[in-house]
Amino acid sequence: MPHALSVVFDSLPYLLQGSFLTIGIVVAAMCLGLVLGICMAVGLVYGNRFVKYLLTAYVWIFRGVPVVVLLFLFYFGLFNFLDLQFSAFTAVTIVLGMTTGAYQANIFRGAILSLPKGQFNAAIGLGMSELQAIKNIVLPQILRMSIPAWSNEYSIILKDSALAFVIGAPEIMARTQFVASRTYQHLSLYITAGIIYFLLTWAGVIALRRLERHLRIPGYSHQGNQ
Repeated sequence: MPHALSVVFDSLPYLLQGSFLTIGIVVAAMCLGLVLGICMAVGLVYGNRFVKYLLTAYVWIFRGVPVVVLLFLFYFGLFNFLDLQFSAFTAVTIVLGMTTGAYQANIFRGAILSLPKGQFNAAIGLGMSELQAIKNIVLPQILRMSIPAWSNEYSIILKDSALAFVIGAPEIMARTQFVASRTYQHLSLYITAGIIYFLLTWAGVIALRRLERHLRIPGYSHQGNQ
């Protein structure tokens, strides 16, 4: 067996251990982003002018600043300034969650605006409060409608999670770099890491597509703001 393949074979269990941490980061970040995204989308559509300006600024900041800069800004800057002792895993999860929250806010905002206005108005006319109408009429629909875009966001966050190694989180990329720096088999090891990321992306997207088909409402279509 060539030396490069031998190194890959011997280090594969170690690299795969990092994949569990990577999956944990992605799942936790996506869940945090889901909560933030829904809350911000509701604020962007139904909030007053001040709320809309504030949330729009948040979205622009987290969409406009590179993730690696945000990681350094929060982990070495803001968290230390506030005397918050977070692990690398927690810090990465928070930063990626806030970042994907900004993107998901636009996803859910678009889904809300695509719904017929008559649904919301009818719910209010039937005696629901605005909060009840959003919870019972709007949210169940936009969550279904947003799954395709959400699966795309999953693949983006999975790839961004590779930046976690810059603050010491022992995920796939950090472990790959550790082994490569000691064995000098950079090409074969980074190819292996790329394959692992590809398989995780493929598996997640396939799972979300199945979820989309399972939750699809037969015969349902939205006609926009009517």
